[in-house]
Amino acid sequence: MGCHGAISTYTKGRFADTPIVGLDDEFQEGDLCWLESPLHPTGESRNIQYYADKVHAVGGKLLVDSTLGPPPLQYPFKWGADCVLHSGIKYFAGHSDLFCGILVVRTEDERKQLWHDRAHMGNVMGSMDSWLLLRSLRTMHLRVSKQSASGTEIVQWLSKAVVPEGQEFDGIPGGVITKVRHSSLQETDANGFNPSVQMEGGFNAYFSILLSKEEYAEKLPHSLDHFHVPATSLGGVESLAQQQIRADPKEDPCLVYLSIGVEEVEVSLSVAYWFSFG
Repeated sequence: MGCHGAISTYTKGRFADTPIVGLDDEFQEGDLCWLESPLHPTGESRNIQYYADKVHAVGGKLLVDSTLGPPPLQYPFKWGADCVLHSGIKYFAGHSDLFCGILVVRTEDERKQLWHDRAHMGNVMGSMDSWLLLRSLRTMHLRVSKQSASGTEIVQWLSKAVVPEGQEFDGIPGGVITKVRHSSLQETDANGFNPSVQMEGGFNAYFSILLSKEEYAEKLPHSLDHFHVPATSLGGVESLAQQQIRADPKEDPCLVYLSIGVEEVEVSLSVAYWFSFG
């Protein structure tokens, strides 16, 4: 899935083995570091500057998948990225009704090279998808800012519900939510990284929760009144929830991700209602 699926497809067309190294392994000359931040499915941020410095030290390049941190939330070029990638179907589209991918590079020469490569090896967006994307870009700054503010408020509220069994918070019984993961909940790490600096325009509108039972994770996405039916897509104006194991069999079966749309924050009341009576 995602970058791993792309790498798998790429390696099938090569005669020589393509070495795959981990983010925390030693990089070598010519390496491409493919970094996602914020990270799917947890919603937590990685230190872009740290990995930029690490790969540039050996003459490599940094590609940042900033899908969950679209403008105006995050600008990876400020932190050393050489190329920025977005899954355009999500926040750029905003309405889950078009297909596109977006690559942004630093220089005009790089753009021309990508254009030339695409002309011979790739394809172009459909005319309807292009028209829909232009429509969506006109409201992107409004949508993303609203989603960020609402998502962060809901995260802060839900994080207070991580209490022991026998207690409760705002109608949510203790022992049900075991962890809430989101950029806004990350503390400054040993390298001095704090996501609030990197995400200068607000935190991501996407986060995850871990529940104490797999049964809860299975039922929750289907039981929220103001969330749309479980769906893998995210970033649109409608709020979504999904048990991530349905898309990735290797994921924790107790993990549910939530993508917050443009509804008022009162959508969180449906979460509280389900935890109380679901």
